[in-house]
Amino acid sequence: MRRPGLALDLSPLRTNRQFRVLFAGGLITSLGSMMTYVALPFQVAQITGSYVAVGLIGLAELVPLVLFGLYGGSLADRLDKRRVVLAGEAAAFLLAVTLAVNSLLAEPLLPVIYVVAMLFAAVDGLQRPSLDAILPRVVDHDELSAAGALNSLRGNLSFIAGPAIGGMVLALAGPAAAYGLDAASFVVSVLILWRLRPIPPVATEAVERSLRHITSGLKYAWTRKDIMGTYAVDLAAMTFAFPFALFPFIAEEYGAPWALGLLYSAGFVGGAAFGLTSGWTARIRRQGRAIAFAAAVWGVAVGLAGVSPSIWWVLGMLVIAGYFDMMSGHFRQLMWNQSIPDDVRGRMAGMELLSYSIGPLLGQVRSTTAAQLTGLRTSLITGGVACVVAVGVACVAFPAMWRYDARRDAHVERARGEDGSDGPYSGDAPTPP
Repeated sequence: MRRPGLALDLSPLRTNRQFRVLFAGGLITSLGSMMTYVALPFQVAQITGSYVAVGLIGLAELVPLVLFGLYGGSLADRLDKRRVVLAGEAAAFLLAVTLAVNSLLAEPLLPVIYVVAMLFAAVDGLQRPSLDAILPRVVDHDELSAAGALNSLRGNLSFIAGPAIGGMVLALAGPAAAYGLDAASFVVSVLILWRLRPIPPVATEAVERSLRHITSGLKYAWTRKDIMGTYAVDLAAMTFAFPFALFPFIAEEYGAPWALGLLYSAGFVGGAAFGLTSGWTARIRRQGRAIAFAAAVWGVAVGLAGVSPSIWWVLGMLVIAGYFDMMSGHFRQLMWNQSIPDDVRGRMAGMELLSYSIGPLLGQVRSTTAAQLTGLRTSLITGGVACVVAVGVACVAFPAMWRYDARRDAHVERARGEDGSDGPYSGDAPTPP
C-alpha cells in the first residue's frame, strides 16, 4: 500500500467508479446551489431594501431543517439511499423552477421566495443524511480519509467558484437566470447520480416506524460520548467564533469595501488548501484530539483577526481559520464514517446536519450582539478566546472523544466488519440498465 504523503490522495477517483459518480453529481449540484445561495438574498434585498428581510431567509430555513433533518436520517436508514437522493434532486429542480418563474413576474412575490427557501431547507434535511450515509457503502474502509478529503475539496471549490459565477450571472442577466441555471444543474446531477447502484438499508433488526425509529437513533447517539464530544466541539467553535456576519463591518472598519468578497471567500481558500494537502491525514488515528486542536486554532485565528493591523492580515487569519475548520470537519466526518454501523448512519447524519447548521446561526447572533455592545474588534477577540475555552471544556466533559483511537476502538472494528463497501457496492461493478 502506498504510504500517505502530503499531497491529496486521488485514489478513490481513480479506482472507484461509484465514488466518481457521487463526486461528479455532488460537484454539479453544489455549483448550481451556490447560484441560488447568492441570488436569494440579492433578490430579497432588491424587493425590500431591508437587512432584516434578508436575515429572515436564514430563520425561515432553520425550522424545517431541524424538523426534517431528523426525519431524513430515519428515511436514510429505512429506504434505498439512492432513491432518496434522486427524489431530493427532482424536488429541488421543481423549487428552482418555481423561483425562476416568480422572478419573471413584473412584481416578484416575496412570500413565494420565503416559502421556497423553507422547502429547500426541508428537502435538504430529507436528502442530506442519505447522501452522507452513502459514502461508507461505496468506499473501502481504508480509503474513507482520502474520499472525505476529496469531498471537502469539492465543497470548498464550489463555495469559491459558485458565488463568483452566480454574482456574474446576477449582474448580467438577473435572478431568473441564476435560478434557471440551478434548475439545469439538478437535471444534470440526476442524470449522473442515476448511475449509482441501489443502496438498500442493512436490515439488522425489525425497523420501527418514524418517531420510535428517530428516538432509537437518539439513544444510540447518547451512548457514543466520543461522537457527542465532536458535536460539542463544533457547536462551541461555531457559536463563539463564527465571523461571517461581521464581514461587512470589517470591510468598513479597514476602509476596504473592495475586500468584502475576499472576506467571504478567504476561509474557503484555506479549506481548499487543506484538501489539496490532506494526504497526511490518513496517518492520524487519534482523531478526537485532532478535532479539538483544529477547532482551537480556528478560534485563535479568528481572535487574532481582531487585532490585525491591516485588511491583508485579517484575510490571512481567515485563510488559516478556514484551513483548520476544514481539518476539524474532515476528522469529524472520518471518525463518524469509520465507527458508526450502517443501520444507524442515516439518523446520525441527520444529527450531524443539525450540529453544523445550528452553530453558525447562533454564531451570527453572538458576534453581532457582542459587536453592538462592545465593538467590532472586541467581538472577534472575545469570540476567539471563548472558543478556545469552550473547546477545552468540551474535551473535559467528553473524555471519550479525547481518548478515541481508531486503531483500538471497538466501534471501528465492528463497523469495519459490517461495512457494505467490502461487498457489492465498491469498485467498478456494473451499473443497472
